Amino acid sequence: MTEAQLQTIDSAAAADYGKDAVIAAGTIAADLIAPLTSKIDLEGFYPQDVMKAMGHAGVFRQHLSTVGEGNLMNAIAAMGKVSEECLSTGFLTWCQDTCAWYLDNSENTSLRDTYTPKFASGELLGGTGLSNAMKALSSIEPLRLQAEEVDGGFIVNGVLPWVSNLGDDHYFGTMFQINGKNPRKAMALIPCQSEGFTLRTVGPFTALEGTRTLACQFKDVFVPESMLIADPIDKYLPKIRAGFILLQMGMGVGNIQSCINLMNEVEPQLGHVNQFLDDRPDVLQEELNDAIDATIALAEEPLNDDPDFWREVLELRLAGGELALRAAHSAMLHTGAKGYLQMGAAQRKLREAYFIAIVTPATKHLRKELSEM
Repeated sequence: MTEAQLQTIDSAAAADYGKDAVIAAGTIAADLIAPLTSKIDLEGFYPQDVMKAMGHAGVFRQHLSTVGEGNLMNAIAAMGKVSEECLSTGFLTWCQDTCAWYLDNSENTSLRDTYTPKFASGELLGGTGLSNAMKALSSIEPLRLQAEEVDGGFIVNGVLPWVSNLGDDHYFGTMFQINGKNPRKAMALIPCQSEGFTLRTVGPFTALEGTRTLACQFKDVFVPESMLIADPIDKYLPKIRAGFILLQMGMGVGNIQSCINLMNEVEPQLGHVNQFLDDRPDVLQEELNDAIDATIALAEEPLNDDPDFWREVLELRLAGGELALRAAHSAMLHTGAKGYLQMGAAQRKLREAYFIAIVTPATKHLRKELSEM
């Protein structure tokens, strides 16, 4: 990323952030991401410079109360602009946003004040390692990281099979089970350069290959107390969970809108026959607008831990994933053979939509949670 490009981004973002960061995200999507979208999708290219540029433009600080605007909807809207062009980069944005969200809500003020600004600015990049933990808390799979308490910290062992937005100089937040006299679950920020920690290649994947999704192996990794985000997690997790999931709506909104755009693009040529298909663009747009309105309402109070509010968050996330699948399926049918080409946007949008439906919490996970309420 050249200094001239960063100055252009600054101009798009304006002097202060707020809604201007959403505009900047759209500018970055058009100018920096669009030329790379096929390379990211087909070659697994990791757009690190783009991530740095978004941090520079204030995209990653919108939802943070300690160093940003404290406006979750701005973060969702900015992510939507990115995801409309490329869901891989939109997902990386979610990873970065969520890692910063963990820190912004930590009671470890030293950790929070040291690292939150660095993730908000894009100086540091990081991921979210809570996929296994969320499944474990829902009794879907066992918690894979186990720890023993020692002087000054913990010794952690285990393997996380899927963590994204990682690299040798990256970080991520994750949860582990502390065994011994005082068993409990804790959460910490993990540097990928930790001794005993190894990143391993997984995949290749059907889509989102450019997201640096890797397996994380812990072999006697020492995690100092200073890196604890929460210990124990009992009061902390209900505080962050709604924001964690609501932020994912940025990916859904962007993917769905891009599918509707594809359908509208072919309407002048194919509308005379596409009128016989289900899930027409006007119908999908109305449903998407309703989902956006619901997201706006829930995003006003992301720290709300009321059970009824939590149920609404899960219902919205489930609806978002299902609408993405419908929209992508319809985009394929509306665009026809053009969308079936390897470089066609519609087939990529379909592969991306399946990711929205299976990323934690997946459709089946959400339905399980809702059925148990």
